[in-house]
Amino acid sequence: MEHLTLEREERVGPPELAELIAECLGAGGAATTVRLVSRRRLGPDVHRLRLEAAGVARSVVVKSSDPAMARRNRLVAERWLPAVGMAECGPPLLGLAAERSGERVWQLYDDLGDCELDERAPDAAGVEAAVALVARLHTRFAEHALLAECRLWGTDFGAHWYASNVRDAVRALAQLRAPALALGAEHAAVRDRLLERLRGLLAERGDRARLLAEYGGPETLLHGDLWPKNALVRPTADGPPRARLIDWDRVGVGPVSYDLSTFLSRLPAGDRAWALGLYRESLGRAGWSLPAPAVLNRLFSTAECARLANRVIWPAIAAARGDTADREWAFGELDALAGWLTETQPVLR
Repeated sequence: MEHLTLEREERVGPPELAELIAECLGAGGAATTVRLVSRRRLGPDVHRLRLEAAGVARSVVVKSSDPAMARRNRLVAERWLPAVGMAECGPPLLGLAAERSGERVWQLYDDLGDCELDERAPDAAGVEAAVALVARLHTRFAEHALLAECRLWGTDFGAHWYASNVRDAVRALAQLRAPALALGAEHAAVRDRLLERLRGLLAERGDRARLLAEYGGPETLLHGDLWPKNALVRPTADGPPRARLIDWDRVGVGPVSYDLSTFLSRLPAGDRAWALGLYRESLGRAGWSLPAPAVLNRLFSTAECARLANRVIWPAIAAARGDTADREWAFGELDALAGWLTETQPVLR
């Protein structure tokens, strides 16, 4: 294949991506051209491409990421999910193409269309399909031998995830003071507000760890970023809709409350108890049970506070190292995070 073209000769990606696309479309040979008919941006570094080769049209999704994220997605699609009989439930990965520099890797996926769950007004049948899939993932991977490998290449979302992120956030914020850095009163107030909240969370780490140990249940494979939009639900010809989970960049190992907290908190408040009930029913069929809502809310809070603490670290580091413009951006982020950390609401009400 010589090149991947757009009618206006707009650049799409590196030659390695063009070669991968040609291979997946069965358009090999130096004389073959794959024509890019259209491109639509779906998100940061994610595009839908409408392609044509030898008169045959096909739609694919390409995503550019760092090599570690690409490897995690490949392991999920080609090793971990197939190990528990769930290969058809993950990302429809067609292949990977690494840039010659080694800094970025392009992931190529079959395009399943615009069928993600709408978190503002989710379809009931879609939620049911997604919840059943998540429960199946969690129960099949509980205490699985591959969890060691999943932890190696992914993230450990156990009790230390909370403690380490809160501690690192405190460290990053603590450096934002004289003599290393001179802050105005407004920025200093944001720093101090966050430090007070985070130090309080740090003092709670023992109690939260004990609650996770008692009620968190067995370790299992976690999606790690289980927003409803990462659940694709497609209709079937003769049965209920079928769900897939995509975007496994933050896959890891830990208690089911981590995934549940993300998924439920992004649904409308009125749908959360119902969705949790579906999950309970699915777990019950596998012989599992969940703690009471009050305990779940505490577990969900631990997961959410850990996620928010992790988000504090990076703008705090940027504020210490950046110029004035970077610092303004960083403190805007920190101010928003301070609000979220001090005004968190229980997921289940």
